[in-house]
Amino acid sequence: MRITNSTSFAPTLQKISMIFWSVLSLTLLSSCKSDNKTSPIGNFNPNKPIGESTDTKENTVNIQEEWTYFLPSSTTNQIVNHEFFVLSYNEKVEQAEWVAYELKKEYIKNNDFKRPYFIEDPKVITRSADWRNYKNSGYDKGHLCPAADMEFSRAAYNDTFYTSNISPQKHDFNGGIWNRLEQKVRYWAEKENGIIVITGGVLKNTSKTIGTQKVVVPNFFYKIIFENEKGKQKMIAFLIPNEKSNKPLYEFVVSVDTIEKMTGIDFFPKLDDKVENALEKNTDTRLWLLN
Repeated sequence: MRITNSTSFAPTLQKISMIFWSVLSLTLLSSCKSDNKTSPIGNFNPNKPIGESTDTKENTVNIQEEWTYFLPSSTTNQIVNHEFFVLSYNEKVEQAEWVAYELKKEYIKNNDFKRPYFIEDPKVITRSADWRNYKNSGYDKGHLCPAADMEFSRAAYNDTFYTSNISPQKHDFNGGIWNRLEQKVRYWAEKENGIIVITGGVLKNTSKTIGTQKVVVPNFFYKIIFENEKGKQKMIAFLIPNEKSNKPLYEFVVSVDTIEKMTGIDFFPKLDDKVENALEKNTDTRLWLLN
């Protein structure tokens, strides 16, 4: 029997293999497109960063989005991110120029956690002030993001005791009108089902300092509350002297524009300009008094 050399079949087998894989590829592509179905990777756009919205700036403002979209500008370029609040640290005055956080309805708890010691913030590159600056200074270690706003989590609660989150406050101010305002903010968080809070001391035009690190004592403290619910965007701001006061809170309502002029901070730089201008110049309290 004559035996044919097997190498003579190579070209033929190669052609058959190419035809087979071509047919299989066309079949798979057809199945993905049939009945208007998308391919297994969906509408993935390789040129779009993961997590980035395709909406325009104006549209993204009007939807519930990550609250950090609304962070203020930083005059120091030292942004410190903690899990539930963000701050901009100012090394020259040894405190944050602002602290920002979202306060949701479900965050309002009363877990009665044991208060930890104040410690330096390990995330502040230039090191935050030592708590001993406050010792025998005559001033309280006043929270900016209140510990009571973070009682839903022990870790979140403990984070508020970093010295990057405190500022020198007179005792009667800290335990008085400032405390009343903090309670009002928690009330609004429950009623509005979540708000964004930005707060800090006015660090300009003050020469008073405490401690060896010369921690600046603000003459005023501010707090800005923003509700971003679609169709219900509203804003209210308070500017209160660092001293005892029995006056009603609403006597300290100012425009955000006023606080921007005093601090040099742009508080909502990513808001649409028309929306930003309208909200930041407003001092009408009626929308908040309805609550």
